[in-house]
Amino acid sequence: QVQLVESGGGLVQAGGSLTLSCAASGHIFRLNALGWYRQAPGKQRELVATITSGGRSNYADSVKGRFTISRDNAKSTVYLQMVSLKFEDTAVYYCNANVKQRSWSPEGVYWGQGTQVTVSS
Repeated sequence: QVQLVESGGGLVQAGGSLTLSCAASGHIFRLNALGWYRQAPGKQRELVATITSGGRSNYADSVKGRFTISRDNAKSTVYLQMVSLKFEDTAVYYCNANVKQRSWSPEGVYWGQGTQVTVSS
């Protein structure tokens, strides 16, 4: 099994910064694409950013220029650096990982438990 543990959420004023971390553990042969998603109250979960195993990143238009996704493969960790936070960034942020547990096994998709980010206006 694979576990994803997020940290770094909290309360911040508009214009402030936070960095989220998500560490993967368990039986992992290869970590492929990693990502962050978020879900605000009453809304569907939406993609925030993804990063491939080769380091290529993709962002939602709403966070381009403000959020940066990165990964440390040696630590099996993905980060989300968030600056210039806005009230509308308030949501529960979920880490997502595409994992091969064995060389011959299909890729599985795993989710973290979520971490709350609250931006006060």
